[in-house]
Amino acid sequence: EIIKGLFDCGFMGMEIPEEFGGAGMNFTSAILVVEELSRIDPSVSILVDIHNTLTNNAIRFWGSESLQSKWLPRLATDCVSSFALSEAGSGTDAFAMKTTATPSEDGSYYTLNGEKLWISNSKEAGVFLVFANANPSLGHRGITAFMVDASIEGVHVGNPEKKLGLRASSTCPVVFDNVKVDTDDILGEVGLGYKYCINILNEGRIGIAAQQIGIAKGCFDIAMPYLNDRTQFGTKLADFQGMEHQYAQIATEIHAAEVMTYNACRMKENNIPFVKEASMVKLFASQVAEKAASKSIEWLGGVGFTQELLAEKFFRDCKVGSIYEGTSNIQLQTIAKRIKEDYK
Repeated sequence: EIIKGLFDCGFMGMEIPEEFGGAGMNFTSAILVVEELSRIDPSVSILVDIHNTLTNNAIRFWGSESLQSKWLPRLATDCVSSFALSEAGSGTDAFAMKTTATPSEDGSYYTLNGEKLWISNSKEAGVFLVFANANPSLGHRGITAFMVDASIEGVHVGNPEKKLGLRASSTCPVVFDNVKVDTDDILGEVGLGYKYCINILNEGRIGIAAQQIGIAKGCFDIAMPYLNDRTQFGTKLADFQGMEHQYAQIATEIHAAEVMTYNACRMKENNIPFVKEASMVKLFASQVAEKAASKSIEWLGGVGFTQELLAEKFFRDCKVGSIYEGTSNIQLQTIAKRIKEDYK
């Protein structure tokens, strides 16, 4: 019902052109939707974020005309997608993947074999964007991207992981056992999957920042009415100077993360290099979300430590913001690399 509602509202095809049944919106609009959904349920927002900023955009940017005609109308109206990159031995070191794509003798199809891990949206997915190595002897230059129909024989989705947070988001292992994929279902060119992956994840990091900002705002939506309502020693909690300083500081940091996010969107839409800014905002927004969630529980006191309010859920949900789509340490490395380049 929730997924149907997302499609009905146009949230699953926000940047897909209207000719394919999408909303034809810009990147900033899609990011705003992710932020607002996350304010209520980050699990729903991550489904929308991955579907739009990763899979949909990858097909729009590098998909052939036939691939776009085949998948974009469905992705805009009734088909959830999943981004299948990570493996047990290739998380941060994504290009160390072991999943292979072996070409047939006549070159008409590839056979995929391997197991992906931590794959979001996998239970609901009707299609997977799968990264596999078509020529392991070339290392990462053999990595190729494939659009794989989830109903094809040999695709097996495992049980969802038992996670700290985002529990409504399906995160499962996905096995590809002798899966035959036509060459027409290759995204872009053979051997360029690593480039597509890097480029699309740079955009995805802005989406994760938006999710984290939504979480921080969601915490405020819970905590501030409580602080304005609850009275101790004849004074509303929100009126104690010690409290005022705390929520004013968090609000300022949330606003800073917002401005950074919208600036990264602006740069992306105007074809200005934004890799450093995307890493900065993902790093900072994840820190702000953790701080806002933790402080909200403190402000709520005993009730914040229970499941009666959603503050403890946001506290659990936000932690992965410093892990997925590039850990915080990777963001710091990326930022440092770009700074050094700026001063050479």
